[in-house]
Amino acid sequence: MSSTPTGPVRTGPALPSPRTPGRYSVALVCLGNICRSPMAEVALADAVRRAGLDDQVTLQSCGTGAWHVGDPMDRRAAATLVAHGLDPSAHRARHLDPADPSWFAHDLLLVMDAANLRDTLALGPDEPDRVRLFRSLDPVGTGADVPDPYYGGDDGFEEVLGMVRRVSDVLVSALPALLAERPG
Repeated sequence: MSSTPTGPVRTGPALPSPRTPGRYSVALVCLGNICRSPMAEVALADAVRRAGLDDQVTLQSCGTGAWHVGDPMDRRAAATLVAHGLDPSAHRARHLDPADPSWFAHDLLLVMDAANLRDTLALGPDEPDRVRLFRSLDPVGTGADVPDPYYGGDDGFEEVLGMVRRVSDVLVSALPALLAERPG
């Protein structure tokens, strides 16, 4: 915990260094890529843009399951984002395809729950320490799962957005130091 003029800032666990100096890429992973991970991608993209880092940070989301590939975001997830001034319209579901090693070229993969962590690690990334639970960065409920709101009501999507925004703030506060790192 460090102090700034605006108060204490929790930076969470050390994040993996960038593979390319001055650039950082994050993949967000959930089950079907229509609720949690795309909500995280849209909210994090907004936070990155507001911090003026969007030319240095790359974001993608995907699902460990392939059944929604090409589909837009769940309508309730999208409506929650729109109600908070965020635009979900560009999202189309993608799959964490084991035949596509580019997913593991990201600097950091943040997965939404323990089952997705297990499934992602089972694909055998070269650097498994780059795969983390999303809420390992959450100052509230650190390390817990992001609950899947798909089978619940609208309030579940609001809850997920709250978690996503907290983690986005923590990650964005850590990005300038990561982007300034030099190899060696």
